Formats: sequence, structure tokens, C-alpha cells
Amino acid sequence: MEKTDNEDFSAIVRADLKNSFDEQDNNLRPKLLNDFLGQENIKRNLKTFIQAAKARQEPLDHLLLIGPPGLGKTTLAQITAYELGVDFKVTSAPALEKPKDLAGILSTITERTVFFIDEIHRLKPAIEEMLYIAMEDFELDWIIGQGAAARTVRIPIPPFTLIGATTKAGSVSSPLRSRFGFIPRFEFYTQKELASIIKRSANILQVEIQEDAAMLLAQCCRGTPRVANRVLRRMRDFAQIGGDGIITKEIVQAGLQRLEIDEIGLEKYDREILLSIINNFGGGPVGAETLAISIGESMDTLEDYYEPYLIQCGLLQRTPRGRTVTDKAYRHLGLTNVSKTDDNTLGLEI
Repeated sequence: MEKTDNEDFSAIVRADLKNSFDEQDNNLRPKLLNDFLGQENIKRNLKTFIQAAKARQEPLDHLLLIGPPGLGKTTLAQITAYELGVDFKVTSAPALEKPKDLAGILSTITERTVFFIDEIHRLKPAIEEMLYIAMEDFELDWIIGQGAAARTVRIPIPPFTLIGATTKAGSVSSPLRSRFGFIPRFEFYTQKELASIIKRSANILQVEIQEDAAMLLAQCCRGTPRVANRVLRRMRDFAQIGGDGIITKEIVQAGLQRLEIDEIGLEKYDREILLSIINNFGGGPVGAETLAISIGESMDTLEDYYEPYLIQCGLLQRTPRGRTVTDKAYRHLGLTNVSKTDDNTLGLEI
């Protein structure tokens, strides 16, 4: 089947955007700490803390998980609850609109429950204030009455573990951050780690994938398991319809070309960002707001999703004056840095 003009595959590599397939394939998530691949230092420390908390029959210290989207923060929170043998409640900060929303959840938890809040940096101030007391004293401040007759009542709640996840560590307030006992930072996965994740997921999906195909696929998944699992599902489709059901290196190469993903995981919008800076702004520097307008994306998406990977690949630089592309970006796009060539011709020092 040929790709139509209105098809856009960019969401496949957008780890910050969850789709219906991500929710349907929850069976790909590991349930045990030993099955969670990668993030070895975090796992080793967390395993010790879990064992100690279980031995004391106490709730685990509150955790703040920091890292880019799609690296397994939610999965690790679920595993923590499973390993502790306790209930798991989950919400996201934008869903907590009023203090009563938080109170409604905390008033129904059982002892040692793991309570997970995604995007915790987006908590509203009034809810965050209520959370301080709940985290430290395991009590809720509740106002009864109105006006001059209003009074505050403290309601005890069972001891629990709060696990917060954020992609913006700098946006988490200092008072909230100081109340967490363990603050691990997730790193992008290596190609070898991603290949192992891909082979494990392929086994669960009951599709055969060859070793060289798994390594090639891992190279193109932006260091992110969520992206790896999405692209694996698409390769399964290509192998089923265009092959004999086995994901080979040739199937992966053809599939990535159809999805417009290159050999280092860049998709259409990544290349458009680099080309916009080169063609419209002479290679930079250019401000983030101007660049976002030029490619038709929001500045938040540009700064939070696209730029970190481009910077990690060494294709883009953030400078005090704005964004500039590197010589490596020119080489990757098959272009010549004309401005540098002209400067050398003039005998100027670069």
C-alpha cells in the first residue's frame, strides 16, 4: 500500500504523544524489576529500597522520576507497587483541578499504597500545598464552613508512597522536590539495551525478528523504548503483508524508508527543523520562537521534544544568541556549509 499525501507518521517517533496502541499494548510492560531492561543504577538502588521497606513493613520513601518521555517512568512506578505487593493508583497533574480531587483519591487509599502522579510539575499551587502535608504528616487539611465560621480540620490518611514523574525537573518547585527521598534521573537507552527490549517485545507479540534487524531498528528509535515498540509493531505489519512474517533487516530498511525515518532516528520534522535553520536563517543563530513559527510547531514541542534529541545527536546547538546547526548536520543532510566555505575562501578564521 502506498503512502497517501495526508498520512503523517511523525507521531510514531513522538514519545511525548501517547496513542491508542500504547494503551492496548500494556502487556509489553514488564511487571518485575528483573524484567525491566536498562537504567541499571536506578534499578539496583530501587531494589534495595524496596527490600528494606518490605522488611520494615513501612511505605517506601516518596520517589521523583525525572527524564524524557517514553523511557519507562510509569512502568517503573507500576513495578514498584507490584514488587511491594500494594495497591497502585494513578493520575496526572492536569486531571487534578481542585483540592477536592486530590482529597477524593487520598481518602480512599489503603496503607502503603503507591500513588503515581504523572506530569507532577503541572500541579496547581493549591493542590501542591495540600500535597505537602499529605506527604510529610499523612494528613489532609480540610476547610469546613465558610467565612468567619470556617475552620480547618486535619483528617488522617494511611501512610502511602507518592511517585511523581516529570519531564521538566526545573519546573518542580523546591518545596515539593525536597519532600522526595529518592530522585533518580532516567537516561536514554543504548542501542544494545533497545535491541534487547525489541526482542523481548517481539517475543510477546509472537513475531520473529532477526538479530541484525533488531540492531538496525534499535539504532533508529531515538534511545526510547516507547518509540521502539511502536516502530516494531509497524515492522510486524510490513513483514506480515510484504514478507513471510519474519522481520528481517531488509524489511526494516524498507519499512523505515516508508515511515520517513532515517538511520539515526530522525523523522520529517527533525529534518525540517535543520533545513529551516539552514535555508531560512543561514545556519543560525535563530530564536526558538521564530524557529517554531517557521516549522508550524509550538515552542514547547520544539524545546521539550525535538531539540533534546537533535542536540544529543550533535546536530544542533543552543547558544546565547539562538539555535545553530553543526557541521555534522550539514553532512547528515548531504549539504555543504556554504558560509564556512566562503569564509575559508576569504582567509577568515572560523
